[in-house]
Amino acid sequence: MRLAADAALAGAAPTPASALEISTEILPEILPGLAAAEAPWRALEAMPSVVMTPYQRYDWVAAFATALPRKARPCPVLLRDPDGRPLALLPLAVTREAGIRVARMIGGRHANYHMPVFAGPEAAALPAEAYRQALAQAGRRAGIDVIHLVDQPRIWDGVENPLAHGPASPSDGYGLALEADPDAVLKRLMSGDARRKLRQKEKWLVAALGPVEHRVAADRAEGEAILSAYLAQKAVRFAQAGISDPFADPAARAFLAEAHRAGALELHALRTGDGRILATFVGAVDARRFSGMLTSFDPDPALARFSPGDLLLQALIRDQALRGRTAFDLGVGEARYKASVCDETIALVDAVLPVSLRGRAFGLAAEAGGRLKRRIKRDPRLWALVGRLRKAVARPA
Repeated sequence: MRLAADAALAGAAPTPASALEISTEILPEILPGLAAAEAPWRALEAMPSVVMTPYQRYDWVAAFATALPRKARPCPVLLRDPDGRPLALLPLAVTREAGIRVARMIGGRHANYHMPVFAGPEAAALPAEAYRQALAQAGRRAGIDVIHLVDQPRIWDGVENPLAHGPASPSDGYGLALEADPDAVLKRLMSGDARRKLRQKEKWLVAALGPVEHRVAADRAEGEAILSAYLAQKAVRFAQAGISDPFADPAARAFLAEAHRAGALELHALRTGDGRILATFVGAVDARRFSGMLTSFDPDPALARFSPGDLLLQALIRDQALRGRTAFDLGVGEARYKASVCDETIALVDAVLPVSLRGRAFGLAAEAGGRLKRRIKRDPRLWALVGRLRKAVARPA
């Protein structure tokens, strides 16, 4: 069986804030759109001590922006110190909901984590209140009622997130640390019995279908083949679960293709010698981390006993360790395959920053809704009931 960012700030590039003593005053700058934000954004990404998730890379966000609703207005906010040095950037977009202007991080539910791009640990260590005041000031200037920052990691790569203050998100993220020796990683994560069972399943699979290999899409054609397999396989699973398919929208499919072309997504597959794709894994990536976004497997019942998804996951972890990445996660939400390999929990927070009175009302409702959703997801009986109701609604009359 990413990525370099080399653009510089327009004009003379200021010394990175992470390299100097930082004032506690934070000054916001509202940029008119993604194009205007690209140069300072890529400069932040290129800083050696940058603290960010792969979902806030410029290339990922720019690809996703093509799928934004027509009424959504990108509103990136760049935060600087009094000397003009960049501290952080938030890729926000503003929409109207029941007359309330709500700003959220671009990416929606397709992004597992929504966190600012920080210049470095020193920038992230500034007081949370200084960030809140700067964002409230930006919100007033932009006519925003509330900034809703869901799925904020409390800690990312060992650095505390100053905006992660609020109620816990409905679900956590799950991950693991990688090391140079992939066998050591797999031994740490999986028992000897579990590894032996997977080796046996691979032997059975090869006996049934011939040799299989782990593939990483190396060009556009292979990427399209893997994405097509994912979309077809997942459509079956969504229908069985009574869940609407988020990729039924052509714009969402175009986002995946564009993000892969830009190098913001990595596409993996378990493939037979005759080209049949048995399982897929799609991840948002940067130089340090692979973050699992999407996964699927062939719905053919005859393949279930071979566990092609588990075989691909094991090969994927091995591949990422060999390529020098140091962090790996499987995104937000509970699942058996995540529990089988992940030994770290990524605690998340849904933060609400009200700017106006209407924004305060929105925040109270959002926090109440989030608490209810978390309670349902954490109660196996209630969550099972939700699953049964979805299937009943999806069943043809």
